[in-house]
Amino acid sequence: MAELQTEVLQKLDASPDATLTSENDFPTLPFTTLKAALDSLGSKEMITYETRETDYNVLTAEGQQILETGSHEAKVWEIVHRLGEFRIADLAKQDAFASDPSSAKVGQSRAFKEGWIKKHPEDKTKIISGADSINDVTRNLLETISQSGSLSDAVTVADLKKRKLIIAQKKVAFTIHKGTKFALEILKEYTDLDADMLTSGKWQELTFKPYNLKALGAPAMAGALHPLGKVRHEFRQIFFEMGFTEMPTNQFVESGFWNFDALYVPQQHPARDVQDTFFISDPAKADMPRNENGELLTEYWDNIKQVHETGKFGSLGYRYPWQGDESLKLVLRTHTTATSAAMLYKLAQDPRPARYFSIDRVFRNETVDATHLAEFHQVEGVIADFDLTLGDLIGFMNEFFGKMGVKQLRFKPAYNPYTEPSMEIFSWHEGLGKWVEIGNSGMFRPEMLESMGLPKGMKVHGWGLSLERPTMIKYGVSNIRELLGHKVDLNFIEGNPAVRLDQEA
Repeated sequence: MAELQTEVLQKLDASPDATLTSENDFPTLPFTTLKAALDSLGSKEMITYETRETDYNVLTAEGQQILETGSHEAKVWEIVHRLGEFRIADLAKQDAFASDPSSAKVGQSRAFKEGWIKKHPEDKTKIISGADSINDVTRNLLETISQSGSLSDAVTVADLKKRKLIIAQKKVAFTIHKGTKFALEILKEYTDLDADMLTSGKWQELTFKPYNLKALGAPAMAGALHPLGKVRHEFRQIFFEMGFTEMPTNQFVESGFWNFDALYVPQQHPARDVQDTFFISDPAKADMPRNENGELLTEYWDNIKQVHETGKFGSLGYRYPWQGDESLKLVLRTHTTATSAAMLYKLAQDPRPARYFSIDRVFRNETVDATHLAEFHQVEGVIADFDLTLGDLIGFMNEFFGKMGVKQLRFKPAYNPYTEPSMEIFSWHEGLGKWVEIGNSGMFRPEMLESMGLPKGMKVHGWGLSLERPTMIKYGVSNIRELLGHKVDLNFIEGNPAVRLDQEA
């Protein structure tokens, strides 16, 4: 560092106009090394300098290969021109494309576009030459950029960047001048005053580095909201604007009674198998359901038992022996609808129109892979009122998602044990170019509601949505990499119609 600082001062002193430029006087010196030396001299006021930034373009590895061996389209023309005709399917097998077989398809497409090749008039699986000679424009453009760093045509530059043949970089240069304390000798600056300096009086002969009391501290690393957190906040604000009350969902462990039986899910349903649900081993069972005062819900318990076994409130039931022990098994909740059932039971004690929502984690015994997790977020909502219809639910869904900017919805009939009629909700995904399921909905069955004590005329809309899927639909596949901060195989997602972007709610 000291040697470089001395070199800067000596060159500056020898310069006729007392000015240096980094590109002329220090062309091979790394930017960081030179800047460190200039900053040190500048802090002593021995020099001043200005920073100049210029944009230029450099070739990528693929661009450099094209510069050396020719463009993909030129290689395709050369093969076809040399052989007279060629099978399209065999292009990628040629030695010219051995390092990157996929580039054969790119070259074929661009060669067709330039008119260098064309389809065989009798055999469409083959191509023939369409020109006696060609001008490899791509290679020529890259050669110009490698020499000058730029082109006059901004559209062409943008196209080469899109093809990932060039990338933009910044070149930083310095213009250096003499400072107010310029000298050829660099005096040592002391930072601390000690007792020996004071007693000997030596401090009067020394140069001390001034304290910069206005210097800013190192910037603290700030946190950022997760994309799911952003959409969750947006969901909550929409619910509040529409008059909903948030349900308490801090209870992750539920009994089978609230998680399944109260929702009219039969005890033989596949969802209640250990392959789909996490069961608690210790303790394995819950107490009988109680109200907030600790009183047993005996009448409600008996209603649920009868509805399942023989039917009640107009239902025929499932016609099987309902087991109380099965109902008391503890599980990690598979949906937040368990909380909705408890809230509706409380509402039955004082029936009135109400709107409830929740957004929280739920758990499924899924095999974890690229598109499935054992836990995910569910957005749950219920509307209780008199004389509601299915049309009201469809209208509400359109209004609700419209507030999120999701305008295109479709509804498909579905089956749920606790809703009838039921509908799956689909939204058009611009990134995937297809309809994607984003949730499930329906009207709660009368035998479920009347078992709780709700009056006959009261209807309840219910729906469940994943938080993850609307987040992806809202931001689009093209933004997923940036959104999640890690690599996502977009070709796999876009090319596989069977892929599920997240767990279903």
